[in-house]
Amino acid sequence: MSTHLPPLNALRAFEAAARLASFSAAANELYVTHGAVSKQIKQLEEWLGVRLFERAGGRVKLTDVGWRYLVQVQDGLDIIANATAQLMQPDRPRRLTINSTPTLAMHWLLPQLSQFQRQYPEVELRMMTSDRDISRLTVPFDVAIRRGPGDWPGYMTKPFLDEWEQPLLSPELLERLPIRQPGDLARHTLLYADTRPTAWQRWLTLAGVPDLKPASTQHFDHFYLALQAAMDGLGVTLGPLPMMQTEIDAGTLVAPLPRPVVPVRGYCWIVPRAMVNDPAIAAFCQWLESCANALQQAPGQH
Repeated sequence: MSTHLPPLNALRAFEAAARLASFSAAANELYVTHGAVSKQIKQLEEWLGVRLFERAGGRVKLTDVGWRYLVQVQDGLDIIANATAQLMQPDRPRRLTINSTPTLAMHWLLPQLSQFQRQYPEVELRMMTSDRDISRLTVPFDVAIRRGPGDWPGYMTKPFLDEWEQPLLSPELLERLPIRQPGDLARHTLLYADTRPTAWQRWLTLAGVPDLKPASTQHFDHFYLALQAAMDGLGVTLGPLPMMQTEIDAGTLVAPLPRPVVPVRGYCWIVPRAMVNDPAIAAFCQWLESCANALQQAPGQH
C-alpha cells in the first residue's frame, strides 16, 4: 500500500495551493516558504509523472488532471481529519460548521435553528455567512447553502428550498398607499438591490406592466438592506418567499399581490463528498429538507 502513496507533505502543499490558487498563500497557511511549496509540488508532479499546475507570469492554474486529482486528495484528507478528530476527542460534542448566504441565514435559517437544537442537543452548530462561491472559501465547512444547482466537483449537493418573488412592504405604507393591482406600484418607491439588478423588471413584465414608472427608486448594494428598508417603510422591495414568511407572519411585512408568481433559483445544501455519510451532517441536511417541505407550495401553484 505505502509504495503507492505519494509524499504526504507534497500532497498537503498541493491541496493548499490548489484551493487557494496561489503558492504564496499556501506557504503562509502551511508556515513554510514559497520555495518549499514550489519544490514539494514539483516533487509531486515528478512522482506522478503529470503536470498539476500551469505556470505563467507568476500565476498558477490547475490543469484538468490537477482538478481531478484535487477532488480525490481533498476527499482523502477529509477522511483522515475526521477519523483523527473522532479518535482523539470521542466525548467532545460534535460540531457542525454551516456556511450560508447572509440573507437566508438571517431571515430563514436562524429563526428555525432552535428546532434542530432541540432534536439534536449533542450537536454544536457554528454558523458562518458568505456570498462567495464555495471554491473560494478558505475556512472549511461541513454543510454549505448556496443557490443552485451549480458545478461543485468533489461535493454532494441536493436542492431543498424553492423560492419565488413577490412585492413586499410595511403594513403602515400599504395602509397609506394601497396596492390592489400591479399598476398601483406607480405611486410607490421601488427598492432595488445590486445583487438582484433585473428582479423588478422581470416581475413587472410578467405582471403585465413592463413600462411602469415608479414615483421614485432607491438602490442598495445588498439585498438584506433593501429588505430592511422595506420593513422601515421606505418603499416596496421584491422579496423572496418562503424566506420572508417569518416577517409576514409577524406582521412586519405584507405581500399584497399574490400573483404573478415568479420562481427564481432555489437553494441547495452542499457537503464534501467524503463527509456525506457523517450522521450529524446527514441529520442536518434531512432537517433542512423537512423545514423546506412545509413551505414549498407557492401561492396559486396548488
